[in-house]
Amino acid sequence: MAALGSLILGLLALVGLPLFVVILAAALLGFYVAEVPVTVIAIEMYRIVETPMLLALPLFTFSGYLLAECGLSSRLVRLTDALLGWLPGGLALVAFITCAFFTAFTGASGVTIVAIGALLYPALQEGGYSEKFSLGLVTTSGSLGLLLAPSLPLILYGVLVQQMNLSISFSIQDLFIAGLLPALLMISLLTAFTLWVHRGRTSLMAGRKKSVKVSQALWAMRWEIPLPIVVLGGIYSGFFAVSEAAAITAAYVILVEVVIHQEIKLRQLPEITRNAMTMVGGILLILAVSLAFTNFLIDAEIPQKLFEQVRFWVSSPITFLLLLNIILLILGALLDIYSALIIMIPLIVPMAMQFGIHPVHLGIIFLANMQIGYFTPPVGMNLFIASYRFEKPIVEIYRATLPFMLVLMLALLLITYLPILSLGLLET
Repeated sequence: MAALGSLILGLLALVGLPLFVVILAAALLGFYVAEVPVTVIAIEMYRIVETPMLLALPLFTFSGYLLAECGLSSRLVRLTDALLGWLPGGLALVAFITCAFFTAFTGASGVTIVAIGALLYPALQEGGYSEKFSLGLVTTSGSLGLLLAPSLPLILYGVLVQQMNLSISFSIQDLFIAGLLPALLMISLLTAFTLWVHRGRTSLMAGRKKSVKVSQALWAMRWEIPLPIVVLGGIYSGFFAVSEAAAITAAYVILVEVVIHQEIKLRQLPEITRNAMTMVGGILLILAVSLAFTNFLIDAEIPQKLFEQVRFWVSSPITFLLLLNIILLILGALLDIYSALIIMIPLIVPMAMQFGIHPVHLGIIFLANMQIGYFTPPVGMNLFIASYRFEKPIVEIYRATLPFMLVLMLALLLITYLPILSLGLLET
């Protein structure tokens, strides 16, 4: 019966049954076959309300939606260009940093391509970069901020793993700190690649004439600049909790964008709130049923059995991590990041710990893979967003992003096999 039920669920998932229904049905089937009262599912789902970090999800999501609707993207591009555009390859560095910051706060790489890419794509071409290079840079930069606070996927990973009662404990702040060096590594390698590709091109190496002075750009951003300083500084220093940082962020963004800049009208707030909470509701619904499914997996010792099967073929942590990267890259191209987290984390975290891999390090590896998966051919989501936004054939997008993908794959290997990049700052 269990095999038949699993087959039916698999077929229903393939034809488009909502993910939360598939997960809930799998939990019901598993507990029923194990002769465990299915009322335990309601108890497990209720555990979600006891998670302190859960407050951060809707608040950060709401803030991200507000920031995506206002004129922050253009002001941010002008400021980073004024500060860094004079450097060799400075405009590319502007693109990397701007996209990383914007994605970290909005939580949506697709929005970054649409909002920031529309500004940077023509600017890059005017700065001497080829159309192909500019297209690849903007498409791949859209997901750079997934490893930086206050990234929603990082928070969700922490919430999921903390519910598993592992022998190693960590905080969301630890994840935020762990993502700093890997994110910096990715941006540094991409910048180095840009300089190498355009070596000898004086049009890129000499400074560009600025239409906006640094003082003007800073003045235009005078109300937004304190936000990352206060919020991220507070989180990294431990001065306040992530949920408190989320509340401060939401209140400050409303004050700046609605009251001071007035770029978002009061009449727009209900619609923006509704859109943000619709997304949050979907995430929380999937998260709630996944807690029940995770409990079933643990009770049935599925991760342990899976580890035994994997250990039969793989004995080295190095080989395990290589196979894990391949699987996650494929999943990152096929699934959205939240679905991939819900499905894979209960399975791979206990198994990875058996190989001696720290869960914080694993989280950074996981999200680094998802970041690359967004533009992995043939079905990476950002590829199609860029194709639609810039009106280019999808094959042209493939060719443009491939060099950047190879650079980020090198960064992924370094992140995977050098745990100090993720854990080094936690040990100081």
